[in-house]
Amino acid sequence: MSKNDLKLPRLLLGFDTETTGLDVNSERAISYGFIAYYDNQPIWSEHFYVIPDRPIAEPAMRVHGLSVEAIIEKKDKEIVYETVAGGLARAVTILREFQKLEAAVVGANVVRFDLAMLSKTFESVNARNLLDEGLDFSKLPIIDVIELDRSIDKDFVARPRRGLEFLCKHYGIEPGGHHALGDARATIEVLLKQNKRSRPDQLEFNVTSVSPEFHELSERITSLLAS
Repeated sequence: MSKNDLKLPRLLLGFDTETTGLDVNSERAISYGFIAYYDNQPIWSEHFYVIPDRPIAEPAMRVHGLSVEAIIEKKDKEIVYETVAGGLARAVTILREFQKLEAAVVGANVVRFDLAMLSKTFESVNARNLLDEGLDFSKLPIIDVIELDRSIDKDFVARPRRGLEFLCKHYGIEPGGHHALGDARATIEVLLKQNKRSRPDQLEFNVTSVSPEFHELSERITSLLAS
């Protein structure tokens, strides 16, 4: 994708997970974060935890600070799914509904990690694939801010590392702190900065002149995803 080709859809869905480890074939997501932006403004978000069916690896715990015990303790104040299957079902519902709305999913290493783990875990837990649930990743527009950054800024000598934390620092975005919702929000904010850098003639969105569809879509999404 060249600089001049970058044109964002109006509806974006930031997506991120925190996990028990890094192997997409065997580890589990223990928290999911989703945030929707329409015309560059947040209109909806959801975050929840999942009690995993396996231990959380020590290196992963050092990154996100979550233990199984800490997740269980959150049950009184936050959304916590008791089973991996329950968390998967909710995540799939959200992604499927936004696929119907023709949103683009935005993340950092989202194809190779977050979506790959979701797909592998779903097959392992449910003995069927996501196509059976009406969710087809091949028809889901996906924007990876790390891959995009490589196409719009090719100076690998000056900036060889492109993880989300480094992109946040580079673009002046508040980092998400390895919290799934915070990181989902950060990926969207990074993308908006990338878009502005790629298209310098593009005007910043004026928050006082939201489109007529803004509140209508926000209410529609909330209604669709009411649990």
